[in-house]
Amino acid sequence: MTTYFDTVKRSFTNVTVNEDGVNTEEFLEASEGVCGIFDRLGSSAFNVVKSDLEGNIKKVGDYHTANPDKSKTLEQLVISEKNEKKRPATQGLLWLLRGLHFTLAGLQESYKNKDQELKDSFQAGYEYTLKPHHSFVVRPVFALAMNACPYRKDFYEKLGSPPERVESELKTWSDALDAIIKRMNGFYEAGGHAKGL
Repeated sequence: MTTYFDTVKRSFTNVTVNEDGVNTEEFLEASEGVCGIFDRLGSSAFNVVKSDLEGNIKKVGDYHTANPDKSKTLEQLVISEKNEKKRPATQGLLWLLRGLHFTLAGLQESYKNKDQELKDSFQAGYEYTLKPHHSFVVRPVFALAMNACPYRKDFYEKLGSPPERVESELKTWSDALDAIIKRMNGFYEAGGHAKGL
């Protein structure tokens, strides 16, 4: 049988990360795969999350297409925009990382707490990923989306079978994404790259 992870163009486990940084093109391909997870959630309430991810993938991708030599890695991309008045790719990447972190956190909470329903897992993840960056106007939109989560059992069935393989692949995928997010959050923090965005 196949799993959702067999259908994505690239997994985060196959994104090149070396001393130069995180490969931009590969990272964007893997990020596109996350959008499909929201399709598996089966609720239009998550369209706002999916649209946000897709919009930020496009911002980063557009910059990379226009400036391939300055953006081979995510770190190079951010540094190349550092002295610009407007930094759309840097801001898009920051919000893409935040959206990916939210998704990752919800799935990690679900993985760790096997008796917890998905809406509770995503709510727990939201608390420490996106909520600190959202205004009181945006928070109810995300609350609505999380309340529209399918039952845990139904969601995991939509990710494929057998269940053991889904869990194993989800864990491997999550670990790889987690490492990239930690690396990039450290990079943004050390360089002050999020200031003014």
